[in-house]
Amino acid sequence: MDGSLSPSAAVRTDLLRQMQAVPRWYRGRQSRRLREMLLAYSFLAPAFIIIGLFGLFPLAFAAYESTLKGLNKIVGSYDGLGNYVKAVDNLIYIIAFWLAAGLILYAGRTIARAFQERRQQQTEPLPWLAPGFVTAVGVALFAHFVYLLLPELLLIPSKLRGQINTQAAFRGLVVEAWWLPKVQIALWGAIALLALGVGGALFVNSRLPRARRNRIYFAPFVSAGITVTAGAALAWLTWTEINAAYSDALEKGEGLDLWSQIVTISAGFLLLLLAWWVWESAGDRPSNTAMALRLGSAAMLMVGGWTLIGELPRVIAAGDQDWWIGLMATVYYVLGTAPIQLGLSLILAVLLFQKIRGQSVFRVLYFLPYVAPFVGTAAVFRIIFSNRPSAPLNSMLTMLGADPLLWLSEPTGIFQMIAGSHVDLGPILAGPSLALVAIMIYGIWTFVGFDTVIFLAGLGAIPNELYEVSAIDGADGWAQFRHVTLPLLSPTIYFLSLYAVIGTFKAFNHIFVLRQAAALGTTDTASIVIFQAFKRDTRYGYASALAILLLIIILAITMINNRVASRRVFYG
Repeated sequence: MDGSLSPSAAVRTDLLRQMQAVPRWYRGRQSRRLREMLLAYSFLAPAFIIIGLFGLFPLAFAAYESTLKGLNKIVGSYDGLGNYVKAVDNLIYIIAFWLAAGLILYAGRTIARAFQERRQQQTEPLPWLAPGFVTAVGVALFAHFVYLLLPELLLIPSKLRGQINTQAAFRGLVVEAWWLPKVQIALWGAIALLALGVGGALFVNSRLPRARRNRIYFAPFVSAGITVTAGAALAWLTWTEINAAYSDALEKGEGLDLWSQIVTISAGFLLLLLAWWVWESAGDRPSNTAMALRLGSAAMLMVGGWTLIGELPRVIAAGDQDWWIGLMATVYYVLGTAPIQLGLSLILAVLLFQKIRGQSVFRVLYFLPYVAPFVGTAAVFRIIFSNRPSAPLNSMLTMLGADPLLWLSEPTGIFQMIAGSHVDLGPILAGPSLALVAIMIYGIWTFVGFDTVIFLAGLGAIPNELYEVSAIDGADGWAQFRHVTLPLLSPTIYFLSLYAVIGTFKAFNHIFVLRQAAALGTTDTASIVIFQAFKRDTRYGYASALAILLLIIILAITMINNRVASRRVFYG
């Protein structure tokens, strides 16, 4: 033999040399998982960038703008929680306090869950704690960098006024804003902390024993760190704003019962939550006596809670009445549309699911209102519900012997109209105005078809064998619907109810087209009030504060809906 290697041996030798040339940390099972993770995140990076730019950044910018005041100014002067105080008065301090407490509690639960897994699954979360929180501080510092740079960039157009408006001048002002010392300190501090946190995570991952690497706690701890940082920042802002409010009241020689309102209303809500928990646990009691005691205790707690919350109307009265009226109109709109459209769509879906002629045609006809342009169909409804005696709906009423109505121009509540003008029901018991009821009819007409199609998809996923078995057991049509259809359709009902509530709280297009000045603002929902503050009054900071408040309300309702659905939705 001449000592030369065979082709297969030469290939193996070449592969061995290539593997030895690769760094040690880049080899092995853990490195393969790291490479796969980096590859996955590289593919997801465009989606993260799009969501960040067009989803998270507008939300963060609205939160930033809500802390500024100034008429017709995007970059106004700092006002803290001043815009929120104008909207809901002292109630904002209670909301901010409990929101900060909720964020800190969520972070604590995330950390506690990780250490609970440590005992159950023999993992090691503690080494990941420091890198995760350092990375979270780096993210917070990067947000501070954006918070410092953004106003400087937004002020560039005003600085160009009176100067030669050229590209060179614009670029010079951008570079000047970028190289400000405070901006650079925040930027490089964020980069250093992010690099330190990620590097620490890689170091921990390489030093842990292989048996302890089955669970990486870096992302949960980063999330917990960001949450606790946001909660601490909100708590600090609330504390400073409360102290500033007391200082202003002291300078003016006025009294301020802010802390008493915070403690009283917070205690009332806590008692209501405790009453709900006691009421829910009453069904698990072993005897009727124990259940009755639980129900009685819950009733007493509810009475105490409502008594303490009695301070709330006085707080609400000091806020923006247009906002509270708009919020009340929004609640009326949600309660008057979501349950009705879900009930009608479920009935229609069950009927259309039967084997009838023209089934596809009916499905298309019911779905057309949702597909048609909202502005166009709303304009048609504006003609139908016109206050003219010769309008289509009023003409029909005249033929039936009834008096024509003002419809979209009627500001009186429907319950007040039924009771008569001699009975004063008040603004809440009077109910939604007739104009808002007409808009509700349009909303129901539009979305019933969409909900029907979704319900039909849910009905199609139910196995037919279950109906056959229940029929053999003697179940009639109603029993099958109650014990088979509804439980298996509960995920669809949950999705549509959540979609309907969120959609009705944000409804804008058709309401803006159908609203009329003669209705005296009774059709102005929360989204309309926000738009008016932004477009008509050019109070950008105040409009942003109202938008954040509406977002908090939607998130709270979503959390409650999830809590209720977690025990009532059947996914089997």
